[in-house]
Amino acid sequence: MTARLADIAAQAGVSEATVSRVLNGKPGVAAATRESVLAALDVLGYERPVRLRQRSAGLVGLITPELDNPIFPALAQVIGQALTRQGYTPVLATQTPGGSTEDELTEMLVDRGVSGIIFVSGLHADTTADMQRYDQLRGQGVPYVLLGGFSSKVKAPFVSPDDRAAMHLAVTHLASLGHTRIGLAVGPKRFVPVLRKIEGFQQAMEAQLGLPAEESEELIQHSLYTLEGGQAAATALIGVGCTAVVCASDMMALGAIRAARGLGLRVPRDMSVVGFDDSPLIAFTDPPLTTIRQPVQAMGQAAVRTLLEEIGGTPAPHSEFVFMPELVVRGSTASGPVQRPPQGSGAGASP
Repeated sequence: MTARLADIAAQAGVSEATVSRVLNGKPGVAAATRESVLAALDVLGYERPVRLRQRSAGLVGLITPELDNPIFPALAQVIGQALTRQGYTPVLATQTPGGSTEDELTEMLVDRGVSGIIFVSGLHADTTADMQRYDQLRGQGVPYVLLGGFSSKVKAPFVSPDDRAAMHLAVTHLASLGHTRIGLAVGPKRFVPVLRKIEGFQQAMEAQLGLPAEESEELIQHSLYTLEGGQAAATALIGVGCTAVVCASDMMALGAIRAARGLGLRVPRDMSVVGFDDSPLIAFTDPPLTTIRQPVQAMGQAAVRTLLEEIGGTPAPHSEFVFMPELVVRGSTASGPVQRPPQGSGAGASP
């Protein structure tokens, strides 16, 4: 105990007697000094005595679709840290195949008296879903913020990346490298982010390459947001002569690279691939992935700030806060090869 007191005192720059007074909750210690001692405890890895721990301001639910895609744990971490800094306790509720639905997780969180809920890529992003569930939640007096995907039917704050701008960044980059046959691998068409990516992709293809929307339609493949989904979509796009593929997630992009290699193509010499998210560790793939970075830090912090305003009784505007993504150029994109005809036309890949 004496050794520990000496360590804490040295770290905080105070006497051992002062440390003892703080740990025992005695009066007569300046607030700044008390904070220095508590900070020293944290730095040295000691647990704060129970009576000195900050009382939680309440629970806040965070509902994510799954954790297989690295972007969701990344968002959960940012949101959880931001909530903790504000004195709230985050409760992570994750949907799994065959497990609890979004509605069941919401009911569970409400039953536990959460102060509010943040939905990440929930049913609000599905254009075929019934949005009345969110009206019912508001009727129960539970504030919430929706992240990813926008619906005018839901009167709540939304936080989203600019999906259209993301596609403009990707297509402009690939067109500048000489690619004229660029494909898009995205998820199911019923989701708002997918519809926005398609819109941005087609606008960019027309602006950069003069290709009207009806002609770029064949360059769009819908699949799952998985490695296998990206592989299937990219195989089809390579089959119609694409020399570059823009993917709606980094996992899909890794699948696209696998598809190219399976067909004897080299990335990026024969085939360029662009991902979306800039998930953790994606810079260390082979080759390092060129991708569109989602502003995870800014979006997560904005979602928390907006929710706490709602909880505090000063509702944020019921509109969408849109954040600009960023192109991160790495090793999976390069100058376009000689135009490759569709697979099966009798010609092989360029040398």
